[in-house]
Amino acid sequence: MDYLRAFSNFLETITGINQEYIFLFILSLLAFMIIKLISFFFKKIFELLGGKRGYVYYQRSNIVLNIILIIIIFIFWDSYLDNIITVISFVSAALTLALREIIFNFFAGIYIRAKKPFDIDDRIEFKNIKGDVIAIHRFDFEILEVGTNINAEQSTGRVINVPNSVALTEPIVNYAKDFKYIWNEITVKTPLDIDSDEMKKILYGVINSNEVVKRIPAKMRATMEKMSIDQRIYYNKLEPIIYLRVVDSHIEFYIRYLVHPKKNRYVEDDVWSKLLILNKEGKIKLYVD
Repeated sequence: MDYLRAFSNFLETITGINQEYIFLFILSLLAFMIIKLISFFFKKIFELLGGKRGYVYYQRSNIVLNIILIIIIFIFWDSYLDNIITVISFVSAALTLALREIIFNFFAGIYIRAKKPFDIDDRIEFKNIKGDVIAIHRFDFEILEVGTNINAEQSTGRVINVPNSVALTEPIVNYAKDFKYIWNEITVKTPLDIDSDEMKKILYGVINSNEVVKRIPAKMRATMEKMSIDQRIYYNKLEPIIYLRVVDSHIEFYIRYLVHPKKNRYVEDDVWSKLLILNKEGKIKLYVD
């Protein structure tokens, strides 16, 4: 500590700034460096956990460390706060105007962490942008873009940085909030002369044989039972259901089922592969426009 005092006195002779302020500034800088060093070690530890768990633990540790740093700095500068606050009040007014977007994004980040309109790994959509959330920072968040075409909802490999203010200014569609499944439909066209009842039985057999689809209703019921009373979401039927409609010169069957958004393409591929085999074997007749 004596060395710091001596160094502060030396800097006072050079800069003309009160050595006490220089001393407190050096202490604050050291506290900042120590906190960042601790954060670095935490990062290395939580990297061993990997995945979402390690990410969440690391982000929470950063919040705690930042709070500790703020408390330490306030303790250091406590006796000088009255003088400093007067200066800060003028400076902050100017900074608020100059940095209003950054400030807005910062408080939007607090809202995201507190309210959680979305979380890591959630698939969200806004402004014709769709993707999986891969990181949430103080001022922005990152999503891994997926194709917007319903037939290609897979990663494009592009990472999009989005300002946190979007969470407050834009409606955001969350495909995974509370429960992780969405309703999807596959349209199957057949000629008018087919046996519609028999066709329905075949289609039920195809969709219910999919390993992903047949496990979801039980998971969905368990999720709905645990949901908060703040939201009233209820479905009478969770198993796949098939509707039909006569359209012009053919019949359209709509296979409606629950699926995780990230597994939707796999399910569609499996269903159509089986239907094409059945069509080739002559067990069904598919209609082509």
